[in-house]
Amino acid sequence: MAKTITQIREEFKAAQLQTLPAFVCAYEADSRAGVRALVAQARKQLEKIQAERARIYQMGEYERQYAQYTAVCGIDEAGRGPLAGPVVAGAVVLPRDCEILYINDSKKLTAAMREQLFDEIMEQAVAAGVGIVSEKRIDEVNILNATYEAMREAINNLGILPDILLNDAVTIPGVPIRQVPIVKGDAKSISIAAASILAKVTRDHMMEEYGRMYPGYGFAAHKGYGTKEHIQALEQKGPCEIHRRTFLKFLAG
Repeated sequence: MAKTITQIREEFKAAQLQTLPAFVCAYEADSRAGVRALVAQARKQLEKIQAERARIYQMGEYERQYAQYTAVCGIDEAGRGPLAGPVVAGAVVLPRDCEILYINDSKKLTAAMREQLFDEIMEQAVAAGVGIVSEKRIDEVNILNATYEAMREAINNLGILPDILLNDAVTIPGVPIRQVPIVKGDAKSISIAAASILAKVTRDHMMEEYGRMYPGYGFAAHKGYGTKEHIQALEQKGPCEIHRRTFLKFLAG
């Protein structure tokens, strides 16, 4: 006896990615309009996944280019522009031919997607390290040098010595490892994108905690960036302990 459309619909809802081809094969000859619609949905999902896998493969271009190196490490940062809080760098070594679907420049992802990808990156990474440089240090040495310090710290925290660094557009001074600066690298290299997500999620969690420590500034929402609400809070309350004084010169007027 043939399955009802309701039964087939439930089967489709329960189907995993790897079982969708079998679902299409099992029901593509069914002439019922409801079943044809479900098969069309399954095919559309498969086409989207194939397109995403092609995009991820393209993001591995630099990793394949430098495949002669054992440990290819992506480097990126989060928090160069905010008025408050630290700058955070991430360093990630992924397995060869790693496929983490939907990974991308952290700025192009929702917060929920970043959290999900963060967990997957940490599960799959050969090594991952984070470097954190405080707002006080940023005021002492300027944001560029503080960013370099965070990147060096992230590399040191990997637990392994990488053979080559793929960096998002910068060359880090004081690092005796071959470096390849890639403009907009967080959208072109899967390793740099992974480092971008690691840095962004780590910093966001810190700013959420600072939001609880210093209420009234909205750190959990804007993460220290100069939003209208943040500027208004600064004008009303003045800076708190985690504000970058060198970034607040506009308040002096």
